[in-house]
Amino acid sequence: MEELKQKVIAALKTVYDPEIPVDIYELGLIYEISIYPVNNVFILMTLTSPSCPSAEHIPEEVKQKVKAIEGVQDVTVEITWDPPYSQEMMSEAAKLELGFL
Repeated sequence: MEELKQKVIAALKTVYDPEIPVDIYELGLIYEISIYPVNNVFILMTLTSPSCPSAEHIPEEVKQKVKAIEGVQDVTVEITWDPPYSQEMMSEAAKLELGFL
């Protein structure tokens, strides 16, 4: 299961908010990745804001890229606004890329 989780993380690192040059994983938009029996994947995520222009596009791209991983049976992507997104959730690499460090 850990190997599959690493593949999911790698797939998430290929998804970008079109307005920000950092992937959604490094931005801190992914709150939870759970792998259930028979390789079903659950992803709990948020977006940078409720009015994000890519609110429909990003979760669908996440679902498609994770579903494309060999062996994955099903993918569920859930959006949450709790806790609200903040810049503190970014990785050090993301903060550096965006000039926050």
